[in-house]
Amino acid sequence: MAKASRAFVCQACGAVTARWSGKCVSCGEWNSIIEEQAASGSPALIAIKGGKGKGRLAALETLAAASLEAPRLPTGIAEFDRVLGGGLVPGSAVLVGGDPGIGKSTLLLQAAAKLAEAGARVVYLSGEEAPAQVRMRAARLGLTEAPVALGTETNLANIVATLGSAAPPALVVIDSVQTLWSDSVEAAPGTISQLRGCASALISHAKGSGSTLVLVGHVTKDGQIAGPKVIEHMVDTVLYFEGLSGHQFRILRAVKNRFGPTDEIGVFEMRQDGLKEVENPSALFLSDRDRGAPGTAVFAGMEGTRPILVEIQALVAPSSLGTPRRAVVGWDPNRLAMLIAVLEARCGVRLGAHDVYLNVAGGFRLNEPAADLACAAALVSSMSGKPAPDDTVYFGEVSLTGAVRAVGHRDQRLKEAAKLGFVRAAVPAAASEGSREAKAMRLLPVSQLDELVAWFAIPPLE
Repeated sequence: MAKASRAFVCQACGAVTARWSGKCVSCGEWNSIIEEQAASGSPALIAIKGGKGKGRLAALETLAAASLEAPRLPTGIAEFDRVLGGGLVPGSAVLVGGDPGIGKSTLLLQAAAKLAEAGARVVYLSGEEAPAQVRMRAARLGLTEAPVALGTETNLANIVATLGSAAPPALVVIDSVQTLWSDSVEAAPGTISQLRGCASALISHAKGSGSTLVLVGHVTKDGQIAGPKVIEHMVDTVLYFEGLSGHQFRILRAVKNRFGPTDEIGVFEMRQDGLKEVENPSALFLSDRDRGAPGTAVFAGMEGTRPILVEIQALVAPSSLGTPRRAVVGWDPNRLAMLIAVLEARCGVRLGAHDVYLNVAGGFRLNEPAADLACAAALVSSMSGKPAPDDTVYFGEVSLTGAVRAVGHRDQRLKEAAKLGFVRAAVPAAASEGSREAKAMRLLPVSQLDELVAWFAIPPLE
């Protein structure tokens, strides 16, 4: 048997060094390196029996071989199933991350209860809360009658033995993976070695038994799931639960999905009795918008396959500081800096001596460049003091030359806007012709950003 060696492992990125240092040379984090004992065997074999000897030949197939679509197990929560691609896939592993208190445990407890009520065997293992605490949450959600098998265990060997003692459950929820530990790894719970080994063993057990495994993961201050990136590579689906803890809206976003589309989102509203699905997020995000106020514009965006309309708010005010402030909530600050530079250099809008504040209403976060035109409209509207027309939506990408470029999914954006009562759309000039959705609304083609600026230099459009 090989002698176990010692190594110094960064708990932020997983880099291994031969000696301790105060700063990790790979990720730059301070005081993140901990001495650990390297495991002598494969982490996947911590709790799974393996054999020695000559390996067997793997079965190879051609690309033309027939393949069946992955079976689905609906959870009973439509927004959750939408993000998963239609439901849970037996034998798959799902990693759910999010800030503390955002609602991860609440969502998974609701999904587990609905599956159990439908007749499936569900096991919910909590390593952070006592059974009484989980029952209190279930009582608040009205789920005490659901036949969910509840347990509190953090020892990996005990978890694998419990799951293998009866018929394989349809769903296994581990809350959370950072609390697991194994005797085979000489490291504290939550360290890189423990995370990698325990996650690998559980995923191997789930794929062998056909159970769907859902792991809850903590996130770092940067919003990334804590631990090595290899855990995200091992699982089949990675979901992030986003939203402000003081805000009622929650966004469940898929950033990786081997059985469905990525960048798909599900929208929930946090209430006293749990998370409620939001079937029409656009109407909810626009329900309290400020009509007729300068500095607001409605953006017709796309999240995965779903069109969503959100309000973008901007405030431009004279600054008394030597370096004016630039504050952004819900958008990329670098994108705002670029847009301000284009407005200054190409359109003559002098924002250099002004504080600029930009906010995406509802706690939503925008990731696509199609929001450039709507953000520019909000900025110019606030700067000129003239409100943008409240029956108009905006979408389009702005280049460094000031040109407005076309973006995808135009028809879906226009259809969603028309359904909510909007009659006009400021769109890139290249996307101003075409389908029935385009003809149902009055399109305002914009080829250069200075054309949009000119709209606010004259009385608003009639």
